[in-house]
Amino acid sequence: MKNFLAHGDVIEITATADIKSSEGVVVGTIFGVAMNDIANGEKGPIKLSGVYDLPKAGSQAWTEGAAVHWDAGNKRCTTAATGNRLIGCAIEAVGGGAGLTAGKVRLNGIAGVGNVVAVGS
Repeated sequence: MKNFLAHGDVIEITATADIKSSEGVVVGTIFGVAMNDIANGEKGPIKLSGVYDLPKAGSQAWTEGAAVHWDAGNKRCTTAATGNRLIGCAIEAVGGGAGLTAGKVRLNGIAGVGNVVAVGS
């Protein structure tokens, strides 16, 4: 196949601000996790697939399979859809205590917009 370029689970983006390794990154409709530090204006790799321990609001409890969105203003995950981008789903439940500020998220590779619709609805 002459037109194959890459598997697409890692892409290079140009940073519009300094990005630290392991931070969530939104570029248009793409969401990924920075594989290393990327300086503002520089190109660097982000991973679009996989399961990651990502920051979340401590006050928010998650259920297994819950839709997870990216709150870009606070650089953390949330289950609140309004004003945020859909990035994946929770792979396990996590409580809503103040000290519970991380959750396991399976990325969907895009920063989707709009409401989540269940298949078969």
